[in-house]
Amino acid sequence: MQGRAVRFVDANQVDWGIVEVPEPGPDDVVVDVRYSWISPGTEGSFLRGERTAGDTPYEPGDPWPFPRVPGYQKTGVVRSVGERVTNVAVGDWVFGSVSRVQYGLDAMGGHVSPAVTPQDQIWKLPEGLSPEAASGLVLVQVGYNCGTRAPVSIGEWAVVIGDGLVGHWAAQTLAWRGARVIMLGHHAPRLERLVAAGSVAVNTTDEPALEAVQRLAQGKVAVLVDTAGSVPAVEALLPTLKHNGHIVSAGFCGTEGRIDIQKLRLGEIALHCPSGWTRKRMDETLALLGSGWLDTESLITHRFPAERVAEAWQQIVLHRTETLGVILTWE
Repeated sequence: MQGRAVRFVDANQVDWGIVEVPEPGPDDVVVDVRYSWISPGTEGSFLRGERTAGDTPYEPGDPWPFPRVPGYQKTGVVRSVGERVTNVAVGDWVFGSVSRVQYGLDAMGGHVSPAVTPQDQIWKLPEGLSPEAASGLVLVQVGYNCGTRAPVSIGEWAVVIGDGLVGHWAAQTLAWRGARVIMLGHHAPRLERLVAAGSVAVNTTDEPALEAVQRLAQGKVAVLVDTAGSVPAVEALLPTLKHNGHIVSAGFCGTEGRIDIQKLRLGEIALHCPSGWTRKRMDETLALLGSGWLDTESLITHRFPAERVAEAWQQIVLHRTETLGVILTWE
């Protein structure tokens, strides 16, 4: 069977074309994709050749990680189901993460239709939830994971480093838990989209991060979430963490992710390293999306027909300041 897909054919080379997809098995769901959400951080890192898989950085001597079908999140309508599939039916609107492909080095990919997807990577959408809003569910779950990792009491301060998508959803989650959130970033249009209740956006081009956090939280930060993959930024803000505070590291650090444990020991600081997605966290995130506690639609800045994916990546790379959520529409 053939499908159409986004293809990373080599480093910094994106196109749209035909790929082979396997025939579905008894545990597979076949989805006609309508929306897929680009993950600019993870997919961009793959596009630049910085990763071989997941959170594994590319190092000299590794197999060159191209070609591949990128991505891991989309929504669409169920075309058919295998005989052992019980969680969805033909005609249902669903979310799907990775799907089976026969292209390049990786047997799984995201931006492909029809999408032959194992049923354990399929979620039926709640009634009334926009399929476009749900098409970034894995990435929303990453933000939710960041925002729920560390204990935090109502009214305590939490700092989020980074004004990208994960940063926004981490901030929303922490605010939902009752924390007072400071988001640090240097892209004014992105910071303006912060909707987490009671939160403060700080543009670090106008005020240094350490000074801003000390001014606002007065050295009483309970949780520090790094979504930018910057160990220097984390270390610079260590003086703002209260005793027994928590660091959540979610940004991709490549081969530069070293931190001095002894610096953490002095304040008995805990370090959390969330990664990937689980069924339980996806269920919880989907429920929060369906109830309106988590917001995705306000973060969508651009939409492109899937066949114009090369233009979408030009937007992401060349106009980063004003670009957040980028959706591919499939017909």
